[in-house]
Amino acid sequence: MAPDTSFPPPSSPLEAARQLAPLVRENADQIDAARELPKPVFHALADAGLYLMAVPRAVGGPEIDFPTYLQVIEELGKADASTAWTVSQGANWATYAARMSREAAREIWIDTPRSVVSNTPAPTAKAVVVPGGFRVSGRQPFSTGCKHASWIAAHVQVIENGEVRQRGGKPEARYCLMPAAQVELIDTWHTKGMRGTGTHSFEVRDVFVPEERTVLTHGAPLVSPGPRYKIPITLGFGAGDGMVALGLARNCINAFFEVAGTKAPRNLTGLLRDQSISQVAVGQAEAALRAGRAFLMAAACDIWDEATSTDEPMVSLDARTNLRLAATHAIRLAAGIVDSLYTACGATVVFDGHLLHRLFQDMHVITQHSQGRLAHYELVGKHCLGLQIDESRL
Repeated sequence: MAPDTSFPPPSSPLEAARQLAPLVRENADQIDAARELPKPVFHALADAGLYLMAVPRAVGGPEIDFPTYLQVIEELGKADASTAWTVSQGANWATYAARMSREAAREIWIDTPRSVVSNTPAPTAKAVVVPGGFRVSGRQPFSTGCKHASWIAAHVQVIENGEVRQRGGKPEARYCLMPAAQVELIDTWHTKGMRGTGTHSFEVRDVFVPEERTVLTHGAPLVSPGPRYKIPITLGFGAGDGMVALGLARNCINAFFEVAGTKAPRNLTGLLRDQSISQVAVGQAEAALRAGRAFLMAAACDIWDEATSTDEPMVSLDARTNLRLAATHAIRLAAGIVDSLYTACGATVVFDGHLLHRLFQDMHVITQHSQGRLAHYELVGKHCLGLQIDESRL
């Protein structure tokens, strides 16, 4: 389905997300079935600049503020969680553009039409040092949106003189960016939920990557400074995942209203909506959703206020732990909402093709992601108790 072009061009990414939400929603079943975004949907999102939201202005990107960025992800999440996830993953990873040369960043994100960089979490590939750059090889999993990516970022350990090169006493890890045509995509994303993210594997075989198209995973100096880049990338992913989950939960509540208004439960009088247990479930769902969203948005606004008001290169540990807690709690609250309403619907929603069944499956893939780990509560609890913590998770 082609996007509706009858409305005027959006004035902001948030307005664009709201205008494109109906298109995303109409294609949600196809996105799930195809395990990727249809081209008209991807083109509409890319043409609206939603994958470029965190690219620095100095490079040619919009570099929007962090709270608005999260609201964009939420709006898309209300329409389809997989779509919102691809935007969150691609747009947040693009904060690395601030740590690359401006020429290389422009080539990747601005000069390439409808550019998206797909990446992978762990540095399991190898990059052998050669004159001018690296020769990269390896097979890597969990590359969200790789089928519509323009560039693939292999995550590597650097090998020099036959050994892993050290940096600061640790193995040196980098992302090496290469055109998608130089990478073989491997169809591995066979799941029951979040199918539309297309989070497949890829393989690289001895591809040369010039050094200017690489970036250190951690500790790369800022080339294009800005407050957005004081927020660690892992927290950008965590907060984005939280907003996807909250958007999905809102979609679930709306879908429950439709079921409750038509289903007459067996051996009970009236419709599902007339049952007190349904009314309690909806009241609790609304409370949890609004509380989770308020906490996450407050934490995002707090960390953004700090980032824009100080000259420190990174936001404080207190601000980071607060955002980590809010993001994790949003995911867990959203899962509770979905579980409660799915259970209340009974057998009606267990069939393939029912929206609530898909939302249930999507939600329980999100909870399996590292950003939703229950261990994050422990991490923040340690900080609150004055104990030493692993700051690499923040």
